Amino acid sequence: MSSTDIASILENSRELDRLRKDQEEVLVEINKLHKKLQASKILDFFPFTFKFHDLAPEVVEKPGDSSLSKLKTLYIQARDLSEKEVTVSNLLLSQLDALLPSGPPGQQRRKMDGNDQKRKRMKSDSDISRLSPSMRSHIEACVNLKDEQVAARVTSDAEKDEWFVVKVINFDEKTKEFEVLDEEPGDDEEGGGQRKYKLPASCIIPFPKRNDPSSTQEFPAGRQVLAVYPGTTALYKATVISTPRKVMVPVISIISTRQICSGFYFTYLLEFDDDEEDGALPQRTVPFHKVVPLPEGHRQ
Repeated sequence: MSSTDIASILENSRELDRLRKDQEEVLVEINKLHKKLQASKILDFFPFTFKFHDLAPEVVEKPGDSSLSKLKTLYIQARDLSEKEVTVSNLLLSQLDALLPSGPPGQQRRKMDGNDQKRKRMKSDSDISRLSPSMRSHIEACVNLKDEQVAARVTSDAEKDEWFVVKVINFDEKTKEFEVLDEEPGDDEEGGGQRKYKLPASCIIPFPKRNDPSSTQEFPAGRQVLAVYPGTTALYKATVISTPRKVMVPVISIISTRQICSGFYFTYLLEFDDDEEDGALPQRTVPFHKVVPLPEGHRQ
């Protein structure tokens, strides 16, 4: 390992720590505004989860009160910091993967005595403690994806990348690999049936939490994204026509199964590439939790 490699890893670790500190400061300010809005009873009329900036400020804000506008700005800051943290974390993972030694298969290992085991355990504990809080948080986030559906690049060749919706079975903290299950392979898949894959973190993109739109990255009109094509489990490149719209849908109350009330559901209006019909690209509605950032260098 060269001094340049070490310096780069340390610099990225410091950048992760700075991003985490900035996120914590933004979170404190967000919580302060939440308490202020709750105290003013603004939130009492909106029991469902939603994005604050989707409300009309002139309706809920008092004259001279810019609380909701400030809250929107803070959410944007938190989103941008989170995206930067993911970028730096992935870069660090790549650097560490490149430096990890890989012994030849079948290499004979001598039996360790008690002192060897103790030294190995002490070294392992030391390695973990040297990880920055942001790196530990990233690894924990990967572990917590177990049993969740994610977007995964399961095949990649010189011509195109193929992304599908899969279920995370396990995340190996040592190899930094996900074990995933393609629960609904296409009819053209060899052998049919469900298939398992082992993929690096760079091939996985978590979906937004469907029950928490307020913490989700919002893509502006004109932005290119990767989205689940309606009626399939495949993701394709698409262009945002309009940002998430609130769609009113009936929601059964958790208090009484007989009580039905209205809730908000957020959807994007998208145009998928190569989806031409009658000489034009149709605009299709896709739930916000099935839309993710377009990976850099995506080929379709």
